[in-house]
Amino acid sequence: MKGIKIGLLALLIFASSCKSTETAQKSSSKKPFVWEAANVYFLLTDRFYDGNASKTIYLDRNKETGKLRGFEGGNLKGVIKKMKEGYFEDLGINAIWMTPLVEQIHEGTDEGTGFSYGFHGYWAKDWTRLDPNFGTEADLAELVKLAHSKGIRIILDGVVNHTGPVTPKDPVWPDDWVRTSPQCVYQTYENTISCTLVKNLPDVKTESEANVSLPPALVEKWKKEGRYESEIASLDKFFKETGYPRAPKYYIIKWLADYVLKYGIDGYRADTAKHTEEDVWMALKNSCSSAFEQWKKQNPKDVLDENPFYMIGEVYNYSIHDGRQFKFSDKTVDYFANGFDNLINFSFKGDANKPYEELFSQYNNYLQNQLKGKSVLNYVSSHDDGGPFDKQRKKPYESATKLLLCPGIAQIYYGDETARPLDIPGTQGDATLRSFMNWNDLKENKATQDIYAHWKKLANFRKNHTAVGAGVHQKISSKNGYFFKRTYQKNNIKDVVVVGLDLSEGSKEIPVDSAFAEGTKVRDRYSGQTTVIKNGVAVIDSNFKIVLLEAL
Repeated sequence: MKGIKIGLLALLIFASSCKSTETAQKSSSKKPFVWEAANVYFLLTDRFYDGNASKTIYLDRNKETGKLRGFEGGNLKGVIKKMKEGYFEDLGINAIWMTPLVEQIHEGTDEGTGFSYGFHGYWAKDWTRLDPNFGTEADLAELVKLAHSKGIRIILDGVVNHTGPVTPKDPVWPDDWVRTSPQCVYQTYENTISCTLVKNLPDVKTESEANVSLPPALVEKWKKEGRYESEIASLDKFFKETGYPRAPKYYIIKWLADYVLKYGIDGYRADTAKHTEEDVWMALKNSCSSAFEQWKKQNPKDVLDENPFYMIGEVYNYSIHDGRQFKFSDKTVDYFANGFDNLINFSFKGDANKPYEELFSQYNNYLQNQLKGKSVLNYVSSHDDGGPFDKQRKKPYESATKLLLCPGIAQIYYGDETARPLDIPGTQGDATLRSFMNWNDLKENKATQDIYAHWKKLANFRKNHTAVGAGVHQKISSKNGYFFKRTYQKNNIKDVVVVGLDLSEGSKEIPVDSAFAEGTKVRDRYSGQTTVIKNGVAVIDSNFKIVLLEAL
């Protein structure tokens, strides 16, 4: 849950240049997928698109809520519809992270921010079933298969730390499963972990290695649904194969790994990672990796590549500047050594205020040294960060340029690309960050379309070039603009690009250093123009203040 000046470019988006750029994008040779260079699209399933052409609300969740604190009708069918329309491909997305899909508590709760339901997915009631408001198992199977057919990975959001709140319809889990006090005060390692994040959010006893029985309410639920025997048989098989005790964390790990085994989920974003003992995440990684390999053997035609299962951790307030050492007041933890390939970088939103070269060179230094072989997930806005880089959406072009050209993985939060408002009157707390996707603006508003065009060009350039996110950064020049190159060479992948920012309109010379040999034909991905390198320079004549060079 906790997650989160190029001056305005004088963008003159001509239909002809857009068309030539899109043609160039589609003709680009397919390159192997590298997680460290991924474009991750993060969406709240309930707030993205309603694929049922209705806003049906299931499980009688029809009480009046605080503004934007109820179910709005988005669902997996909506994500599927937009995927079929090519929305994610057109935007240059190669991984989608969705909020948790498991069945949520049936009632809602009011903890001072207005009555709320679990539309966000972080209030689990039953990890073994999808919430009907999000969709069905058939929907999830279709979504993953469709995504894979388009070269898009699916990342689910996994919660191990807590159950959903206790309500009249949702009894508290047994004492050997959860604690309901004390509430965390976040001063030490212990009182960040062995406590409840907030009031009325039961904390799973992830430290326990003791055998526990299933919660009676869950057993009763499974029996009513006619699947008790099958669930028990599956649990028996898991515990026999792994040798794990029947402790709370291992039940949940098993349930999360089942989504990998059944659907071929490519990765998990681990919620509230620093609020459990770090060994929990290595256990989850091991179980999911095993499940992923089993799924690949059982579904050879659907396997995208040999990339292993990927894990991203939400260690609240982790910064790339911490390197591999996250410090509590009394303990230091290396989460990268405990199952994680990547951690969400909470400092990017502040670092994005730095000049380009300072930002890019610093991130390059960390990723090519202390974090070599790992990565961070950068973002400008998210579902629960009340202080994003540009909350008023006054700098959408700069947001895109810095996020999508920075080393590391880029997380586009749904609506970043359309400047979806993040400050909604009448909302309380993080609800203001979670409005429904502004599809009408994209359809009808020229300013929104221009913003989207900028995000789209940069994201596709990044998608097509591993070097942008995972390559070695090197400044070329700051004369008449700012120029840099990125170079990636690993596992038989060779890629190099040159970028120019803060340029003049009209004809401009782009120094390429040693990136492209003399006589090389190159294309500016932004304007769609092509030219030939002469005397170490590419000459581009466009009305844009940005150039994205690639070899043809």
